Amino acid sequence: MTLNITIDADAPDAPYEQLRAQISEQARTGVLPVGHRLPTVRGLAEELGLAANTVAKAYRALEGDGVIETRGRNGTFVAAAGDAAERRAAAAATQYAAEARRLGLNREAAGAAVETALRVAYERER
Repeated sequence: MTLNITIDADAPDAPYEQLRAQISEQARTGVLPVGHRLPTVRGLAEELGLAANTVAKAYRALEGDGVIETRGRNGTFVAAAGDAAERRAAAAATQYAAEARRLGLNREAAGAAVETALRVAYERER
């Protein structure tokens, strides 16, 4: 199995964010199965024509998101990310709901703000 990543130099998102998003999506959808070993930072940087620091930044973000895990000298692997991602999303949603209520928004206004934010975030991926 090979990692299928495309970096668009003309895209509005930074290369590290494009890399992070694509690996995250492939892990979430099972294209990259749990336990799949990812290329080394230097290897992937060379393959994609990126700086090693760019790949390292993406890997750090993915590790922080629970999508990948580094096992020392053994390498970097796809983690069981679904649970971690869902927990983080639920925590963020809970925090948002509490803040919206503190601000005096009713349910409809709070929901509309979420829908707008989701539409904007997901339109960037097209």
